[in-house]
Amino acid sequence: PAAPRRVSSIAAPASAALALIVIGLLLPLVPWTTPANAPLSVRLLQGNVKQEMKFEEAGMRAAIDQYQQMITAQPADLIVTPETAIPVLAQQLPTPFAAAIREFSDSTGSAILFGALGGTITPEGRVVDYTNSLFGVTPGSRDIYRYDKHHLVPFGEFVPWGFRWFVNLMRIPLGDFFRGAPVQKPFMVHNQPVAADICYEDIFGEEIARTLRENSTPAGVLVNSTNLAWFGDTIALDQHLQIARMRALETGRPMLRATNTGMTAAIDANGRVIGRLAPYTVGSLDVKVQGTSGNTPYVTSGNNTVLAVSVLLLAFGFAFGPGITRRREDRRKDAR
Repeated sequence: PAAPRRVSSIAAPASAALALIVIGLLLPLVPWTTPANAPLSVRLLQGNVKQEMKFEEAGMRAAIDQYQQMITAQPADLIVTPETAIPVLAQQLPTPFAAAIREFSDSTGSAILFGALGGTITPEGRVVDYTNSLFGVTPGSRDIYRYDKHHLVPFGEFVPWGFRWFVNLMRIPLGDFFRGAPVQKPFMVHNQPVAADICYEDIFGEEIARTLRENSTPAGVLVNSTNLAWFGDTIALDQHLQIARMRALETGRPMLRATNTGMTAAIDANGRVIGRLAPYTVGSLDVKVQGTSGNTPYVTSGNNTVLAVSVLLLAFGFAFGPGITRRREDRRKDAR
């Protein structure tokens, strides 16, 4: 009969789909990561600096003054600013800002992670190898931490191969930024290692998993510093928050987001938003976060498991698909 044959033809794929759903529901019940080190008090800053003013001289001075006041307003174990909150080259930081941040860090025990531009100044005075970077100041240390963005944005931070002629023709003032290493050391906040990423780098879960997997000191907390003012009042803000929640679920680690216009938020290791600021406001989000240690299946294997299952399904389709199609056609012919 046709009905039993139809049931048998869909039984295998239906069973496989059901098994995947059940496994997905059961995996979060396993404690893949555990709390590690003392909880951190964190301040995430949101300056709401207008994009059209960000790189004008007056706007740059105003942004630097604003973030100096916001950083030094109150101590915390970790204070984070948005991407390029200080829109100047690190070597050209105003002396009052640098001195105030250093003194505040030393006197209060606060670690500070701020966004600025990196670069190398040649003996001739030219700046080369610009980077989109985060710089970290830790209390009692003169060593400056540095994270350089690795996954750059086409046309915003580099010119794709073959398009230089177009940029020159249109006289677009774009230059190629220098890429940071794929795996960079974490920022140490007391005894808690913190892994940084910038802007849409948190789209790439495999890269964050690799950073945790291949680091000799895996981070217990993730931090994303971004500026979404480019996108205005759009769905991009909510989308970026959802992306960050996914990275927390994949890695079993809390994710902190310091943004210029929103969504500034703190997400726990289970992907729950534990605090956020209203978009397009100036403010500071003060939260406590608990870092974790251990590897989730995604951190261990990255995208390899998904790719392996996809290849197996494709192989199954190529191997058995034509035969199944022929049998269906034969049955239709017999029915006639």
